[in-house]
Amino acid sequence: MVMNTDIYFRIYRGTSLLLFFSTLIIGCKQKPESKKVEKTPIQEHIQIIKNIPEGITTPNGMVWIPGGKFNQGAVKNDTMIMKHETPTHPVSVDGFFMDITEVTNAQFKKFVDVTNYITVAEREIVWEEMKKQLPLNTPKPHDSILQPGSLIFKKTRERVPNLFDYSQWWLWKIGANWKHPLGSESSIEGKDKYPVVHIAYEDALAYCKWAGRRLPTEAEWEYASRGENKNAIFFWGNDIKNLSSYANTWEGEFPLQNTKADGYENKAPVCSYPPNSYALYDMAGNVWEWTQDWYNTTYYNQLKQQGLTHNPMGAEKPYNPNNPALREKVIKGGSFLCSDSYCASYRNSARMATSMDSSLEHLGFRTVLSVDMINTSDKK
Repeated sequence: MVMNTDIYFRIYRGTSLLLFFSTLIIGCKQKPESKKVEKTPIQEHIQIIKNIPEGITTPNGMVWIPGGKFNQGAVKNDTMIMKHETPTHPVSVDGFFMDITEVTNAQFKKFVDVTNYITVAEREIVWEEMKKQLPLNTPKPHDSILQPGSLIFKKTRERVPNLFDYSQWWLWKIGANWKHPLGSESSIEGKDKYPVVHIAYEDALAYCKWAGRRLPTEAEWEYASRGENKNAIFFWGNDIKNLSSYANTWEGEFPLQNTKADGYENKAPVCSYPPNSYALYDMAGNVWEWTQDWYNTTYYNQLKQQGLTHNPMGAEKPYNPNNPALREKVIKGGSFLCSDSYCASYRNSARMATSMDSSLEHLGFRTVLSVDMINTSDKK
């Protein structure tokens, strides 16, 4: 069983209401618009930017990802394929620079110190604004719930027979945010090199704007994750036995016991595991990473019909029949909570849908810089 998009922790503001609106969301149904897609012939004349253009130097903390072609989506020999990872479709991307690591606490702190930015998880909740994002006539919850906070992970005390009920291991924690990952009593002191978490989509965009960067497209992220071996299940190859040596994930019985075979139970400092062949760290496990693409369950089929697509920018709008009321983006890479029993998302093709206002203990990001953005100053 693998993790699916869920109604329990993707409502407004990182879903502070956890179970409150679950039955209401289940009742919402929405039909996808039927859209005829004209097939575009493969354009071999497209000039893919493969090498670093002359006169451009690699920004500090980044690495050049050489452009090329690959088949986006699940590979045939993957036994853990999820439907939304198919159909596989041909894609080409221009070369770009990518952060070697996930954005760290130290990097995000520098941004906040300069700009005085306040993240979504730290902001006062305004019910009049919040209810605009929810089904009509949703009742207002108690004021004790409508306080700034975010979702943190909690281990269970006994075995969990139903892994579809995510509320069993997610806890809405008032006071949880990037500075206080486990609530107001916690801190990031001494954790400068850990990935910043509790970052909503808006927060990631604000950082990107300040740094002169942007979030990667889903295609760019997967292309970079695969490294030089574009047809492998994992960035290190096809052998899952090497998982604990290459990624920070959950090993043991989820969510009861973590054997810590990989050395960590929760987040790990960046660069704790070997990089992929493009010198990128933590492209599997540790924390999920935002991409700029809308999550749309019909999008891969559209790309398949189009043939080779150059620099795809994602669907024009979001669509998820499981969560029709939400506006979700694609996240990639999996996290320290990914287990083979329910969330095998340490695979290159794995993808998830997360609402833009979600902030969670296992969600962060990294940035990219494309050639057309080179004039933007590097402030990181």
